Parts: sequence; C-alpha cells; structure tokens
Amino acid sequence: MADRSNNPLRFLLQAFNYCLFMGLIWYFSALPVQILDEQEAMITIAFAHAGELREPCRKLSSEELAQLPANMRKLEDCPRERSAVLIEALLDGETLYKELLQPSGLFRDGGVDIYYNGRILSGKHRFEIKMNDNARSEGFNHIFSQDINIRPAQIMLVDFDSLTGFGVN
Repeated sequence: MADRSNNPLRFLLQAFNYCLFMGLIWYFSALPVQILDEQEAMITIAFAHAGELREPCRKLSSEELAQLPANMRKLEDCPRERSAVLIEALLDGETLYKELLQPSGLFRDGGVDIYYNGRILSGKHRFEIKMNDNARSEGFNHIFSQDINIRPAQIMLVDFDSLTGFGVN
C-alpha cells in the first residue's frame, strides 16, 4: 500500500472543509434573525409549581392507629391530591394570559409547568400577575403588581418561588 499521510490533495481538502465549517459558524453568529420589531419587547412567564394540598391533613385517633400495622403507623393522614393552579397576567388592565392548570400525575399529586411567551409594545406599563394555588381559599393568594419600563427588544422574565413569590428579571 502507498503512504497517503503526506498527500497534498488531502491537506487541500482538509483546509477547504475547515474554511467551510468556519464560514457557517461566522454566518450564523454575525447575522442573527431578528424576531421582534423595532418597538416590540417580550414577556416570558416560566416556572414550575405544585399547588397546595386539596384537603388538609387529618390527625389519626389512637383507635385508628391501633388498627394499622406497626410499620404503617403515622400520626397524620394526608391526602395526595393537589389543588389546580389558576394564573392570570394583566398588562395595563388587559388580560395577557389566563389559564387553569390541573396537577399532573396519576393521583393528581404533581406540579404544573407554566409557560407563556408574548410580544408587547415597549415603554411604560402596569404589569400584574395573580395566582391561586389553594382550592380551599377564594380569590388569589399570590399577587404581584409593578410599574415596568420595558425597552425595545428586551425580554422580561417572570418567575415564581414558593418562599419569595413572584419575581421579574
């Protein structure tokens, strides 16, 4: 067999492939597609959340505990099912997003994934987001309201933490 390791044609084709690959990388990094108009911005609501338990835990009596096997005795009986999550987002008093999300899982004991992505006009607005994650209470138990000034091509992210509530980035 002939030794092909130093073949000039091989080096030329390799250089051509590298140039082609680098050209594609340059093209896609230097010329991104613009998805927003000049005066548009974007609001993204994205988080995962598990609603409160649908029913409160119940303390077992001593008679009920005695009927259970020793390895299954616990002081409280807590149902697994969680509440549905109602979420509503408003911009200047008009509804952007409103949804009632049922918990996932075979026993409806999982959380919900909330995702909304929408275009708005840039400028000053009044943003409000409300959520009810407890079927035992009326109205909204998590409310966030803030005046925002969103710049053109800005993406405003709204998230939720169970300890601190809603946050806007």
